[in-house]
Amino acid sequence: MLNKGLLIVISAPSGAGKSTICGRYLKKHPDTSYSISVTTRKPRKGEKEGKDYYFVSEKEFKSFIKKGDFLEYARVFGEYYGTRRSSVEGKLNKGKNVLLDIDVKGALQLMKKINGVFIFVLPPSKKVLVSRLKERKTDKKAEILKRLRIANKELAYINKYDYVIINDKLSDAVSNISLIIQAEKHSVINNGAVIEKCVKLFSKTEADKWKK
Repeated sequence: MLNKGLLIVISAPSGAGKSTICGRYLKKHPDTSYSISVTTRKPRKGEKEGKDYYFVSEKEFKSFIKKGDFLEYARVFGEYYGTRRSSVEGKLNKGKNVLLDIDVKGALQLMKKINGVFIFVLPPSKKVLVSRLKERKTDKKAEILKRLRIANKELAYINKYDYVIINDKLSDAVSNISLIIQAEKHSVINNGAVIEKCVKLFSKTEADKWKK
């Protein structure tokens, strides 16, 4: 029904399982394209250039800002992250769904610029969130506490999102996102052109043709 692709934006506190959910969703839906963000932070173990992120210097990042290349960007934990227009708009116009895995700051910027499906992922409890952050073994205690403080601030923006999903069981979280996207494909707001065509088809002028 849709001629244009859907922009799927997923945000979550650090440790809620956002990246894992996105990875599983993309495996189940190879027709959806993943928008790879640009960042100034250093690659973590196992991360690859052009697959997980595009890693650039702060100088390069700021040059992109001046050129207006970003749909959104933000500074998180001292590093810049951003989404380039070219990695999103071209694919959407070709009818391809695009998945964005970004923080709340970036999502709030996008809400003002582009239509999309905005989904917030929550952990089942604070205890589980702390446990997941510790299991990652990428942050020291002070960094984990900092992430938890930021998580508390991010929770204040849930009502800006369209949907919320509790990531208690990974398979259920991924399935719920699939159901949301299916529903959005058939929503009235995303099918204006189809509705307009149908209204014209069943207009009085068209009905008169059938009388002849």
